[in-house]
Amino acid sequence: MSLQYIIDGYNIIHNINFAQGHKKMKDSKAALLEFIKTKRLTGSTRNKITVVFDGYADEKDLKNVYPEVEIIFSCHETADQRIKRMLEKSANYKNTVVVSDDKEIKFFAKAAGARWMNIAEFTQRKQNPSYLARDTLKPELTYHQMQQINKELKKIWLG
Repeated sequence: MSLQYIIDGYNIIHNINFAQGHKKMKDSKAALLEFIKTKRLTGSTRNKITVVFDGYADEKDLKNVYPEVEIIFSCHETADQRIKRMLEKSANYKNTVVVSDDKEIKFFAKAAGARWMNIAEFTQRKQNPSYLARDTLKPELTYHQMQQINKELKKIWLG
């Protein structure tokens, strides 16, 4: 069962704990996306990540740099309004996790049946080692194919 994370982007960026640790980076949006990716805050790579920012897209196209993340700019509405609309249209509330410190979003998500997580809880999550083991050590070959390759290599190297 994969999860859908909907993250209030500027809510995390303006959080004091995140801001202090990433003030050296010029592009705060890129810093946030890199932080989520490198720390694997959403767990499995199968989980869908959507980050919602207030306003309009700037000149940097982050979608090309982070193709695994759906990046949404709310344009004429607030990020909170956009997140609410996304929740209303969601087909499976129980598999949706909303990340925000806004109380209104918290109550809306819970009322809709979605999960809610505050910024501190999200940014300080420990990685689940079972996700790492399952995702990074997944063999691309079957057992039989590996045996065949080993057999051929023994013939080549050992005569």
